[in-house]
Amino acid sequence: MTGPVADTCGPVTRAVTAGRAGEWAQRTVNPPLWRASTHLFPDCASLRAARPDDADGHRFFYGRQGGPTHWALETALTELEPGAAGAVLYPSGLAAVTGALLTVLHPGDTLLLTRNVYGPTRAFAADVLAQFGVRVRTFDPLDHAAFSRLCREGAAAIMLESPGSLTFEVTDVPALAAIARAQGAAVLIDNTWATSLGFPALTRGCDIAVTALTKHAGGHSDVLMGACTAGPEWHERLRHMARLLGHVVSPDDAALVLRGLRTLPLRLARQQDSAVRVAGWLSGRSEVAEVRCPLLPGDPGHALWRRDFAGGCGLFAFALRGTSRERDSFVDALRRFGIGYSWGGFESLALPIDPPGAAAPMVRLSVGLEDTDDLLADLDQAFSRLRA
Repeated sequence: MTGPVADTCGPVTRAVTAGRAGEWAQRTVNPPLWRASTHLFPDCASLRAARPDDADGHRFFYGRQGGPTHWALETALTELEPGAAGAVLYPSGLAAVTGALLTVLHPGDTLLLTRNVYGPTRAFAADVLAQFGVRVRTFDPLDHAAFSRLCREGAAAIMLESPGSLTFEVTDVPALAAIARAQGAAVLIDNTWATSLGFPALTRGCDIAVTALTKHAGGHSDVLMGACTAGPEWHERLRHMARLLGHVVSPDDAALVLRGLRTLPLRLARQQDSAVRVAGWLSGRSEVAEVRCPLLPGDPGHALWRRDFAGGCGLFAFALRGTSRERDSFVDALRRFGIGYSWGGFESLALPIDPPGAAAPMVRLSVGLEDTDDLLADLDQAFSRLRA
């Protein structure tokens, strides 16, 4: 099912059916796993004819250009992103970010980078883009007047993230995108927190939506991958730059992400519901100084989340009253929450964080698929051990 018919279906139906139509997936529920670095041609004339006509999903050319497994995943991601003309795969979420930035920027350009952006994105801008003559300026995503002034001073692109994956403030993306595009700047967003199911970024004014498929789409903590989805203006340029940079993903990994997509809406809904319960419970604890969760009524970003988002996920943070050492002891006492980076998998994780502007030591939780009562009991026993 593709095109306008698929667009009329609900998100769960679209996730189940996306990328399963066409020549490569007509006879199986799961598109075939094609492993091939070399594609053979019957004669020299066919080889020469393939080079200028190596469009994704059209014909084989060389393994780096992908095969049916890759094309099925790209098609599925395109179908799940309203307004997208295509998707490009990358070997990690960071590779998707850097590939997108290298596509839209040139020496002498200015990049406006939201101050709550993913840390490695900030490092790439400071350590790599600066070497290529790109000026990087950070901005407060909540200060629209200052952002407008920066745009008028000249910017080739802006990079947003909403909510921030450490700070969790929600940005008025449509407003900032309108300001930027009026000045001719390309608008990019790291949309990993909500995915296209929760926040259709291209319909909210963004030109390119970047997603770490490592997180929710993969969903099983066993794959690294990223993707960019874009409209017709940027898709082919993203694809061309990815080819030049040699970005390619394993067909086995593409198959894992395709598998994850089938249950993505169900997992997101479950994790969101559980996160709301956990965050609400934490907000009533005397040991907690602050809960940062846009899903909760009363959170500073809740109204914008309600207006612009169709869903959320299980990632949020809270601040503990006490020292960083006490915070670490609390995290160490958890038994149901693993300690580690990443998020969006089936398992719950806890991470000590110190985001800019935090007045107290913070813990970021990625709520997984465990029974919510078990997670609450684990948090409760960790608080008890902390008091003891």
